[in-house]
Formats: sequence, C-alpha cells, structure tokens
Amino acid sequence: MTAAFPNRELHVILDNLSTPKKNDDSLEAHPNVKYHSKPTSASWLNQVEVWFSILQGQSLSGASFTSLKQLEQHIDAYIKAYNVKAEPFVWTKKKVRQRPFKGRRITQL
Repeated sequence: MTAAFPNRELHVILDNLSTPKKNDDSLEAHPNVKYHSKPTSASWLNQVEVWFSILQGQSLSGASFTSLKQLEQHIDAYIKAYNVKAEPFVWTKKKVRQRPFKGRRITQL
C-alpha cells in the first residue's frame, strides 16, 4: 500500500471486527500510515457499506471481467455515471418498539 503512494500520509479506517493487533515494528517502518478504528455501535459510520451495496447490486452483480484493468475501468465508468445523479444518503433509524408482557409482572428480587 505504501509503495503505491510514496511520500503521502495514508489513513486506514478499520472496522472494529477486523482491528489488527498492534505491531510496533510495522508502525515504525511506515510512519506515514495512520490507523483509525471505528467505535463500537457506530452504524452511522457504515455509509461506505451502503455505497458498496449499491455498486454491487447495480453494476457488479452478474458481471465478469478478464483482468483487473477491465474491472477498474468498469467501476470508474459506473462511478462517473452514478455521480451525475448522486444525492446525499439520508440515514434513518426505525423506531424500536418493545412488545408488552401480557399477564406477566416483573418483580424485584
């Protein structure tokens, strides 16, 4: 990763399920790489997953590519077309309703 972007500061955002163990030698070898972990219960940070779902469903599902270059060109063309009509995501959360316990009482111990 660092070879592709020499002399640039790189920020890697990690899902807290895939957070790597600290490796001080690796961090010292690549001081331009900064790792950031998402906090737990931060579903609002998962907007990129919404985007990848759209990309998969509208562009990649059922597609076949013979080279990495062809895949890159396909994704670049999709992004260009998508951006023409793109709108901000509206993030909402449905209200959670708790069902009442009929005929049951919660008693203090």
